[in-house]
Amino acid sequence: MEYDGKERKRFKRLKIPRATVNIIQRHFLFYRKKYSEEFCPVVDLSRGGVRFLCRKLLSTSIKKISLQIYIPGERSYLNLKGRIKWISLNPMVNYKYQVGVQFNPFGGKKDHNRAEKLKKIIELEKKFLARNKLFAYKNKNN
Repeated sequence: MEYDGKERKRFKRLKIPRATVNIIQRHFLFYRKKYSEEFCPVVDLSRGGVRFLCRKLLSTSIKKISLQIYIPGERSYLNLKGRIKWISLNPMVNYKYQVGVQFNPFGGKKDHNRAEKLKKIIELEKKFLARNKLFAYKNKNN
């Protein structure tokens, strides 16, 4: 499925400089032990999902994936589960594809992401949205 360019945001999108993601695609009933893509630049992150760039075309038939998101300055990775919602060509030479992933719901059920991961994303929202506002204010007054 290709991204159609329509804006469907329900949550604020964070632009986090130098954030990356490692991806493990789920094959049927098991996860491969090896990452299918590593150190992919994160374009934006929200409570609902993540958009990132990658070099290889991820399989669209395998929807379920595990993500390991690195946020500079944070002590640990943000490990989340989700599903690929769209893949599109990217005009950049180094990264041929853009991928949109919707996070699984947060809660205690099977295949859900842990609730504390949502709390972490909300903390990141506060931290990075405040930085972005300050940066925009400084640029406006220069």
